[in-house]
Amino acid sequence: MTGGPRLAEDRRRDLAAAYLSGAGRYDRVRPGYPDAVADWVVPPDARRAADLGAGTGLFTELLVQRGLAVTAVDPSEDMLAVLGGRLPGVPAVRGPAEETHLPDASQDLLTLAQAWHWCDHAATVREAARVLTPAGRLALVWNQLDVSIPWVHRLSRIMHAGDVFSPSYRPSFGDAFDAPEDLVVHWAQDLDVAGVLDLARSRSYYRRAAPALQARVEANLRWYLTDYLAFGPDASLTLPYYTHAWRASLRTP
Repeated sequence: MTGGPRLAEDRRRDLAAAYLSGAGRYDRVRPGYPDAVADWVVPPDARRAADLGAGTGLFTELLVQRGLAVTAVDPSEDMLAVLGGRLPGVPAVRGPAEETHLPDASQDLLTLAQAWHWCDHAATVREAARVLTPAGRLALVWNQLDVSIPWVHRLSRIMHAGDVFSPSYRPSFGDAFDAPEDLVVHWAQDLDVAGVLDLARSRSYYRRAAPALQARVEANLRWYLTDYLAFGPDASLTLPYYTHAWRASLRTP
C-alpha cells in the first residue's frame, strides 16, 4: 500500500528538479499574472512578504510593485540569478517552501505562485504558520490554460501541460488557518509559434524526457500549429488562461 504514494512522491521530486535549470527560457515564455490577482492576495496592512518558489520573479515583481518588502525563496540558483537581474534590490534565499530559513513570525504575507503542486503540502503549511505574523496570510496562485476551449485542450494534451481546471479543488490550509477564499481571473497571453514551442520546452514533462520523446513532442506541436491550425511561422497566438488564487489567514490564538 505504500508503493503508490512513494512512487508519486518520487515522480513529483523528479519533475520538480527540471526547474533547477533553464531559467532564461522559462522567463521568456511563461505567462505572468493579472494585476487583479496580486491586488486580491495582498492584505491592506501588509508590509513584509516572501514569495516561495519565486522562480524568476514573475509574481515577486507584482508584490514589489505594491510597496512590499519582499524576500524571494527558491531552490534553484539558476532561477534566482534571473530574478536578481529583474529585481536587484530583492533579497533571495535558496531553499524549498518547506524549509525557507526565514525567521519566526517575520512575514505578513507568503505567496506560492505556480509552485503549490511541487510542494509537500502539509510541511509547507506548517512552515507558513511558523513564518507568518499573527493573522498573516498565505496565498496560492496558479495559471492554467483554458482547456474548456477545444483547440486549447488539444494543444495542452500535445504539450503534456497537464492543465485541467477543476473548480471543485480546494487546497488544504490545515487547522492553523481560517477557511480559504478563492478567486478566478480570465485573461490571455500572446505568443508567436516559436514562443509556443518554447513554452512546451519549458514544461517539466519535456525537460525530463529523453531526446527522442522531446523530438516527437516538437514535431507533433509544429504539425498541430502550422498544418492543422494553419498558423504561419510568424503568426501570433492568443492563449486563453485562468488564474486561480486562494488566500487564508493564520488563526490568532
